[in-house]
Amino acid sequence: MKRKWIMGGIMAAALALLAVAGNYGASIYYAAGHGTGCADCHEMAMNVSAVHGSPHGNATCSDCHEASMGTKLRHIRAHLMGRRAEEVRLREADVRPMIGKCQQCHQQEFASWHAGAHAASYSEIFANAEHNAKRRLADDCFRCHGMYFEGGMRDLVKQSGARGVWKLANPELAAEPAIPCLACHWVHREGAVLSRQDAKGASGGPVVRDSLAFYDRREETHFRAASLALPQIYDGPRMIRVSPDPRQGLCYQCHAPRQPETESVAAKNGWGPQAGSGDDRTPMGVHEGISCVACHGGHNEDARSSCANCHPAMSHCGIAVEKMDTSFANRKSAHDIHWVKCVDCHQHGVPRVKTSAVSQRQ
Repeated sequence: MKRKWIMGGIMAAALALLAVAGNYGASIYYAAGHGTGCADCHEMAMNVSAVHGSPHGNATCSDCHEASMGTKLRHIRAHLMGRRAEEVRLREADVRPMIGKCQQCHQQEFASWHAGAHAASYSEIFANAEHNAKRRLADDCFRCHGMYFEGGMRDLVKQSGARGVWKLANPELAAEPAIPCLACHWVHREGAVLSRQDAKGASGGPVVRDSLAFYDRREETHFRAASLALPQIYDGPRMIRVSPDPRQGLCYQCHAPRQPETESVAAKNGWGPQAGSGDDRTPMGVHEGISCVACHGGHNEDARSSCANCHPAMSHCGIAVEKMDTSFANRKSAHDIHWVKCVDCHQHGVPRVKTSAVSQRQ
């Protein structure tokens, strides 16, 4: 009996040593081949080829993907048991470690994203008592929040207490971001590096990088922003002029209007989706036709400094634009910056533009 225990221990130690040696050996092999070793598995070949033709071509697979012993053994087991997928799908457990790896190279973008609303955690989104009292949690929430979560809403939250307070079933997700980098970026389809001139925008319109893409949870794949349609939105019976900027196709996947309620005036008259309904923020009034990204930063959605891009420091009426009675200066203002009109403040008529003394002399 003792001899069997000794032999068993030796075999276990040998297997552990082999696994460790294999793990480090594989890491060295893949690093030396600049990731080409990953392409030995046929389902990875397409992804490896796409990355090598992108701005990430100088990065190895492990620069972006977590490559622990457990991950490698999981892949080996899938191959040995014949459970190889024709196309690799990232799990939530694969996506979460990638956020930190994105930060290592894209520090400025990461800091901007982390300071914005899109960095909201699972706890802030799904365990917000005030929000949950107004809106019922449903699987459709995963379309924009937690799109990589494996399972349904019943797997994510559980009801607790007599008052029906919702809590996360897995406390480890509480601080994890519900909208990771890969929600809006398709890394393996990033295309060529843009020149400075390209980044400013070509004469045919703004440049839309292939990496800017929406991850569809149902299809488990990305759809490029340039391929996403822009909606037709109405203000009553009038169709609003929407900026043709194709980058907005990504924004509208989540910030979209709802179809009119059955008994609403819009529904009875056959009008289309109304501006401002749902999570829509399509600009009207003085800002109608302006693109979302004309005012909002791509990663942190900040618009605090965007007014100066179009407006002078002082308006024609002598009041600084940032101090006008709009939601820009006061979130509780009745004049939402997205829909504000001149007549909202100038109820007795919009004053004529005064010609400055400098202009008169010229």
